[in-house]
Amino acid sequence: MAKVAKVKVENNLKEAILKAVDELGGFEKFIKVGDVVLLKPNFNTADPFPASTDFEFLKAVVELIYEKNPKLVMIGESSTMSLNTRKIMEKLKIFELEKLEPAPRIYVFEEWRWIKKEIPHAKYLKSVSVTEILERADKIILLPCLKTHKYAQFTGALKLAVGFMKPTERLRLHLSHLQEKIAELNTLFKPDLIIMDARKCFINKGPSEGTVREPSLILASTDRVAIDIEGIKIIQDFPGNSLKNLNPLNLPQIKRAIELGLGEINLNEV
Repeated sequence: MAKVAKVKVENNLKEAILKAVDELGGFEKFIKVGDVVLLKPNFNTADPFPASTDFEFLKAVVELIYEKNPKLVMIGESSTMSLNTRKIMEKLKIFELEKLEPAPRIYVFEEWRWIKKEIPHAKYLKSVSVTEILERADKIILLPCLKTHKYAQFTGALKLAVGFMKPTERLRLHLSHLQEKIAELNTLFKPDLIIMDARKCFINKGPSEGTVREPSLILASTDRVAIDIEGIKIIQDFPGNSLKNLNPLNLPQIKRAIELGLGEINLNEV
């Protein structure tokens, strides 16, 4: 299975992020001078971390990436279809990051164009409209939280892709085979790196509220499926979790993602 780095966060969050990515070869392995880097956090709602990406975590990632001299760091998101993404970001003070030097550029996906894409080999999601901002990036870094989900059971790196999708199409996404559609959506792009903030997690309910536990971990991987499997195992370590007795390989989003070749998974290692 692809490597998943796991680092305990002691006092310094930035150091823990750096250490986790260093286990994969360091940020210099993923970011080249002059790259345009898109960071995809989780601002589905304005509920506090772990429901949404923590401000300090996002700030630390931006600063670490800018140390590698990219041309630009972009932060982009589209919140749940019933909410206004710009207002969510304002409430979470995300636009404060524009005061950094150098500063990231923040994109509210609904304020830009959506591009219709066909999904080859799809069974459940034949086509979808995704943000044009995806096509502006040289590198994509996913920044999932770790939590359970009342509809999709679990939400991590794979589920984060829904934020790239046009909000008006998400109702259809949720009507049936939600998890399989999540996996199929992920075939439209390949992240270069995933950094999961697992300092806190929901072990039930979710995605905006639930019972909070504190693994105090930062995870990093190049593999969406591998990091999600590791995340599920972390949640399963806590009593009262809603994923008890679940084999991660049987979770529909994981199973379909493996069928589509999205993860370097050795089934004997799971």
